[in-house]
Amino acid sequence: MKHLAAYLLIALAGNESPSASNIKEVLSSVGIDADSERLEKLIAELEGKDINELIAEGSAKLASVPSGGAGAAAPAAAGGAAAEAAPAEEKEEEKEESDDDMGFGLFD
Repeated sequence: MKHLAAYLLIALAGNESPSASNIKEVLSSVGIDADSERLEKLIAELEGKDINELIAEGSAKLASVPSGGAGAAAPAAAGGAAAEAAPAEEKEEEKEESDDDMGFGLFD
């Protein structure tokens, strides 16, 4: 990942095809030793490719990956009980939050 980050930094600076020595120079400037084997593999994989196109392709692939945090649906029989319990829990949370200010506000 560090090799790719250095490659992208160099590409953003205007060098469209960074060399291994360019990447090693960037990494050594922050005290990181470059792994020559991984570096050569990265350069071989990215050789002749446009970084902006690769980023756009990756973004399109990520957009198709489900990343929601939707929970499982409640059973129909328990739906009414769950709906009644939710407002009570919210009221309790609000009460707890009001106790956190210890009787004074930020601008009092």
